[in-house]
Amino acid sequence: MKVVCAYLLAVLGGKATPNAADVKAILSSVGVEAEDANISKLLKELEGKDLAELMAEGAKQLASVPSGGGAVAASGGGGGGAAAAAAAPEPEPEEEEEEDVGFDLFA
Repeated sequence: MKVVCAYLLAVLGGKATPNAADVKAILSSVGVEAEDANISKLLKELEGKDLAELMAEGAKQLASVPSGGGAVAASGGGGGGAAAAAAAPEPEPEEEEEEDVGFDLFA
């Protein structure tokens, strides 16, 4: 994923077709190392392809993936759902104790 992000950053930076050195330069600027095999695999997969078309195709594929938050089923009885919701109260979150780490941030 980091290799893909570096490639996209290079494209945003003005390189129409970034090479392995461009990707490595971006990654090394933030202290990240990537295997040469991963970089060359990505470059081979993207060779001769239009990045905008690939992203548009990927967006279409992602649109078909369910992302949760589905519709709530309508109850036919009317009124029974409120009692069930009130019967299950949420547990209160436990308060965390502060540990003494040996220094005071505001001293």
